[in-house]
Amino acid sequence: MTSPLTALRLAVAKAPIVPVLVVSDVAQAAPLAKALLEGGLTTAEVTLRTPAGIGAIAAMKAAAPDLLVGAGTVLSGEDVRNSVEAGADFLVSPGMSSGLLAALGEHRPLMIPGVATASEAMSRHEEGFEMLKLFPANIAGGVPALKALAGPLPHLQFMPTGGVSAENAGEYLALKNVVAVGGSWVATQADVDSGDWQGISRKAREALSAISS
Repeated sequence: MTSPLTALRLAVAKAPIVPVLVVSDVAQAAPLAKALLEGGLTTAEVTLRTPAGIGAIAAMKAAAPDLLVGAGTVLSGEDVRNSVEAGADFLVSPGMSSGLLAALGEHRPLMIPGVATASEAMSRHEEGFEMLKLFPANIAGGVPALKALAGPLPHLQFMPTGGVSAENAGEYLALKNVVAVGGSWVATQADVDSGDWQGISRKAREALSAISS
């Protein structure tokens, strides 16, 4: 059976930068999705930090079917249900609680849970999670931590988020256990709120160019 995250792995193999988005108005979603695709990106994470988050996921999927859109800041069973109903391709959480784990149910394979320690990473793997988010990456040890984890835990894959920037994304992506990085610099909340779609596309192209050079 194909893993629900297989499509995500294929997408980030082409463009391993996942913009972490805060969308305050659903009307911003369609042009934002098109701007990201125009810039060469293949995935996006819409955080559920605003009331527009769920609607934005649905609108982005409708406007840009080729873009994989995930739901971030998933904290509860309600978040899981709403995200899946909106068409989210994957789910991301800053961590994992017993309540959220139970609420995931059949949707557990969609989740990328956040971890900050080796023990958390081992626990999440035992629970069946295939990909983990080192979060907040800069506080949890960043590149040196991921290098250290690769020795005893070579089977784990990470998508570090939190403190990842245009300046250090390449360092993370050079690691064998990092499949992608998440960050807000490509499309900041200010960029989205001002409707700077051309600027977002430009920053996406620059980011991809920087990691390939």
